[in-house]
Amino acid sequence: MTLLVATLAGGTAGYMLIEGWNVWDAFYMTVTTVATVGYGEVHPLSPRGRLFTVALIFGGVGTLFYTVTLVATIIVEGGLHQRLEKRRAARMLEQIKDHFIVCGYGRIGSIIAAELHQQGVPLAVIERDSDRVRQAVDRGWLALEADASREEVLARAGIHRARGLIAAVGTDAENVFTVLTARVMRPDLFIIARVESDDAEQKLRRAGADRVISPYQIGATQMVQTALRPAVVDFFRLATSSERLDLSMEQVHINDDSPLANRTIIDAGIRQKFGVIVVGIKRSGGTMEFNPAPDAVVRPGDELVVLGRTESVKALEKGVLA
Repeated sequence: MTLLVATLAGGTAGYMLIEGWNVWDAFYMTVTTVATVGYGEVHPLSPRGRLFTVALIFGGVGTLFYTVTLVATIIVEGGLHQRLEKRRAARMLEQIKDHFIVCGYGRIGSIIAAELHQQGVPLAVIERDSDRVRQAVDRGWLALEADASREEVLARAGIHRARGLIAAVGTDAENVFTVLTARVMRPDLFIIARVESDDAEQKLRRAGADRVISPYQIGATQMVQTALRPAVVDFFRLATSSERLDLSMEQVHINDDSPLANRTIIDAGIRQKFGVIVVGIKRSGGTMEFNPAPDAVVRPGDELVVLGRTESVKALEKGVLA
């Protein structure tokens, strides 16, 4: 396209200098010559002008055909669509907020993304493999083909507006760098990291990961629990799975101005008003109280772990914020 514009500009300037024409006549003559439409000469040409026209025909027509072929190739092969798609994704990344950034879209990352999507949580994927990025985009998710350990990449993924980050890249070393970069950029961000080797767990925690998860350890523990207590495992799977939308286990944060703050569970009427069960209370200091007594006091900064129907849990969350 730049070459075609340069040809038109050069042709216009040539006719103005050689024939002394005005800008419009020179431009019109250049366009009709390059386009090979053959409308005739605007004004009689001098021998020098005819020689210039011959040179313009050979150079300009070739340039026009090359430009048309290039544009057609871009449209046919989907290049134009891909560019428009990238611009659209960039605009959406600038607007997304309260989302999770999933770093890595392998076997673990793809499952994480699917589960987040199933639960209605917005997400953005960062993956270096172009084929995996295409898979994520085909499923309708925002995805960047880039290195998740780079600050500019995390900034493009909206880390300053994100709810959390999940580092599920292929190796422990990559996850360490990703977690470290994210922690430097957002000291308050909730970060979960995948780990494969035992010695990398401490490195990830020192890098800034709030939780370090080993898929192999969780898988082995799940298999043992299923073998020994299948009914319990089935219950928790139903309570936490996104496929069972009529039952939900959630955590509800208690703010300083919450109506439930500094009240006992029975006085707050959580079971009576909302129809949910308080399974546990995670205190602001980090301790966990399982199956709290009815006279347990709910304090600001606590996290209530509740179980109930989805609509009841949502009603409780609204009541806490009321």
